[in-house]
Amino acid sequence: MSSTATEPIGDDLNEDPEATGFEAEAPAVATPEPPPKPERLVSIDALRGFDMFWIIGGDALARALCKWWDTPQAATIGEQFEHVEWEGFRFYDLIFPLFLFVVGTVVPFSLKKYQTGDSPRGHALWRTLRRTALMLVIAFIYNGALKWDWANLRYVGVLQRIAVCYCVASLLYLFTSVRTQAITAVAILLGYWALLALVPAPETHMRGDYSKATNLVGWVDRHVLPGRIMPSYYGTGDNEGLLSTIPAVATALLGVLAGEWLLSARKPGMKALGLLGAGVLCVAAGYGWGHVFPVIKNLWTSSFVLVAGGFSLVLLGLFYLVIDVWKLRGWSFFFVVIGMNAITIYVVQSIVKFPDIRTYFLGGTMALMSAPVAAIVGAIGVLVLKWLFLYHLYRTKTFLRV
Repeated sequence: MSSTATEPIGDDLNEDPEATGFEAEAPAVATPEPPPKPERLVSIDALRGFDMFWIIGGDALARALCKWWDTPQAATIGEQFEHVEWEGFRFYDLIFPLFLFVVGTVVPFSLKKYQTGDSPRGHALWRTLRRTALMLVIAFIYNGALKWDWANLRYVGVLQRIAVCYCVASLLYLFTSVRTQAITAVAILLGYWALLALVPAPETHMRGDYSKATNLVGWVDRHVLPGRIMPSYYGTGDNEGLLSTIPAVATALLGVLAGEWLLSARKPGMKALGLLGAGVLCVAAGYGWGHVFPVIKNLWTSSFVLVAGGFSLVLLGLFYLVIDVWKLRGWSFFFVVIGMNAITIYVVQSIVKFPDIRTYFLGGTMALMSAPVAAIVGAIGVLVLKWLFLYHLYRTKTFLRV
């Protein structure tokens, strides 16, 4: 952690120009001014915070409210805050791909000056590789590497996938054109479909097997992935396993393309409409493709990439329209505080026992309440504690830099 303003991975919009405190004397010969830095988009910070809100306790609050409401309609809404067991799509299945999408969206804002040649690409390459390595170190520590139990270590996970997707998306952005990036994303989705449709798992010899127990992705995880496959991660494979990380790169690339669209010279209203329109088309295409290549988050199928990416585009379009076009920003501050330290709270909440702190202050009060109301108050208490922690970091300009 640093006490100065730094930028977390997927949030390179925090860099400020250096302030020397002196005005240089005008040179005798005019020199070209450096290109202006991309305008900071509050909507991206807010969208990242909105996404993390559900991870740090918003989901528990929503489920508690639905249980307290206790109607068939509430039960239906409550299901949206649970992952689909296998095939299908719910709101909660959007949370991780939305974060990967936002990681990709920020890449053009962070690396534009390197892509255009205004700054040496070698520096950007080193920075990208350094960040990836540091993120992987954090990821393995988060998974328990310091226990030194390599046989039972989970070698993959959320943070590992973020690191890999960030690295690949950044390198493609630095060294290829928009057209190549789009073609790469399409090629990944089609290639992954072809792989799972045409290559059977050696144990079954059945092509196009997308079942939970015998799919090719799970077979590769079981036979190639070192360490332990946790029973809680669908058992026969890992949610963030080896093969399924390939299409996850396409999720980040959709974000990169969205970021390049936002940096274009088009009018703000047109940018918002473009994001919304592209999102609707992706969702429709994903559900259509799902008839032959099912929408399955655990396998990160190509149809899932399009459905999740489409909803991510729609959310980005709405946040951008309301916050950065219409300038209605007051409501977004709550989410911005979370979004500025998203990785920090993801890691810290596994170390700091916020529920225990909540119980210390509210345990007696909650004991006087009915179980449904106590669950709501308890969920709010944890959220408040986490937000106040993040607000302190925000006020002191302390961000996790990787």
